[in-house]
Amino acid sequence: MKTLYRASLLFAAIAGLQSIPQVTTAAELYPARPIRMIIPFTAGSTVDIFARVVAESLGAPLGQNIVVDSRPGANGIIGAELVAKSPPDGYTMLLTTGSFTGNIVFRKKLPYDGRRDFAPITQIAQSYGLVLVTNKSLPAHNAQELIALAKAQPGKLSYASSGYGNITHVVAELMKAEAGVDIVHVPYKGSIQGLTDVISGQVNMTFVSTVAIQPYIRDGRVQAIALTGGVRSPVLPDIPTFKESGFPEVEMTGWYGLWFSAKTPADRVNRIQSEIAKALKTPAMHTRVDEFGLVPVGSTPAQFAQFLKDDIALQTRIQREAHIPQQ
Repeated sequence: MKTLYRASLLFAAIAGLQSIPQVTTAAELYPARPIRMIIPFTAGSTVDIFARVVAESLGAPLGQNIVVDSRPGANGIIGAELVAKSPPDGYTMLLTTGSFTGNIVFRKKLPYDGRRDFAPITQIAQSYGLVLVTNKSLPAHNAQELIALAKAQPGKLSYASSGYGNITHVVAELMKAEAGVDIVHVPYKGSIQGLTDVISGQVNMTFVSTVAIQPYIRDGRVQAIALTGGVRSPVLPDIPTFKESGFPEVEMTGWYGLWFSAKTPADRVNRIQSEIAKALKTPAMHTRVDEFGLVPVGSTPAQFAQFLKDDIALQTRIQREAHIPQQ
């Protein structure tokens, strides 16, 4: 009996010791399978292109594929909802733009709580602003001429946006308010469709990323008017800012961020943030970010959470001053 009793104790002790490394190993194995990166805008858009660069930079250090999944619609709300309602296990992430905070400010009701249903990971990068471009036949070649034309034809000109509450909508309404002009808003599901209609002449103008618009400006398919950032963009140095053009209040920059659903374990949030921050410091990634006309950030989850609060406050002020109604 004593021998059996001792054998049982030994077996239990061994089993207990074996269970400890199993737990540790499971924690260290993250990620143990591919991670899905939701992009809430159309495939081929600037967000989608940038997301694939980020996904590539993450895949190698994580030892897993990052699968980019485009889920466009409703200014990013459809894709964001998918992530908000996904399991908090670190295997479904959202990469999107300032439309995330814009939706919180400009939408009366969302299918998720933008402040509570997400775990901020990092602000990846910030832009130098957006470029206002027009159809090449529009008889206005700078901001002053464009505003004069709009004042002479109230309600006749139109601009395309990537959706209600998107930065391409908000900054256009800010311009209208500051310049005192009436330009009709034509919302689209993404920037590509809007730009296509500007080129064809169905819409007069749109605000676009410095990344996607470079070849169109070079080829003369559109004419560039002004940049919304505080300083000129290195990738488009010949385009003046609105501030230089006499409209100092028309200033707004875009940004890219990354989120998990709320309650995702902090170690998994921190792992992704850490790898993003490391990647942004490499010469290869730095070059790619420069090509997009962006400034790398790589903030901590706490810093990103504070940035989101500040951006919501900023867009709320713009909404109030520009008299943009919630939808």
